[in-house]
Amino acid sequence: MLSYQHHFHAGNLADVHKHALLCHMLDYMAQKDKPLTYIETHAGRGLYDLDAAEAAKTGEAAQGIGVLEQRLAPDHPYRLRLAEVRARHGAAAYPGSPLLAVMTLREQDTLHLAELHPQEHRILSDNLAPWGAHIHQQDGFQMALAIAPPTPRRGLMLVDPSYEVKADYLNIPSHLAAVARKWNVGTLALWYPLLANAPHRPMTDALHQTFPEALCHEVRFPPAREGHRMLGSGLFIVNPPYGTAEQTAELTRVFSSL
Repeated sequence: MLSYQHHFHAGNLADVHKHALLCHMLDYMAQKDKPLTYIETHAGRGLYDLDAAEAAKTGEAAQGIGVLEQRLAPDHPYRLRLAEVRARHGAAAYPGSPLLAVMTLREQDTLHLAELHPQEHRILSDNLAPWGAHIHQQDGFQMALAIAPPTPRRGLMLVDPSYEVKADYLNIPSHLAAVARKWNVGTLALWYPLLANAPHRPMTDALHQTFPEALCHEVRFPPAREGHRMLGSGLFIVNPPYGTAEQTAELTRVFSSL
């Protein structure tokens, strides 16, 4: 769906959940000398301005990162990346997952980012190409399947669709299974929203059938405004790095304070 633009939702509570866990996993993986590959199927623009009209219109960042950042440990990798981005780009700058990844990884690592939306792809290229990321304007699942298994084989893939295309819920289990068949050592992380009518449940049920040892973590939070349908955030992680379960327990504690 080419109508979705994340600028309206950057820094919301779901972002905090997703980005805090992503930074923790990548930080752990980058502590080893071995190179790794990062793949993202729905990258967005990589860098957002929380003072922009889009972010101000929804107020979701104020309720998200504006509330929960201080409840994370001062040395949490997510907080460290946030501080680095603000030092580079100003106090209102907010990093999307591609920028968080590229700032965490090393010169020997490889990044592949896919974004279909023409405007978002152009801005992503402006923001991330100087860091050496490979940026693809194509369907993210097609990109991931084409390069799997990547070189280096060690790595992580983040799948973060908008779910404006309802078929995503139906198709994602087969997409992840296809990538996993070619890349059985990769960490595959899928984000999904928790909505009032729970459209994610058949998807996660199917994923549990295919990946019975995967880690699934969900947090719930108040709706951003009256009538807002998102009531929480979920992450389904195949081959989670060591320590991920402990980090999800900490995030459960952080979100329970809302």
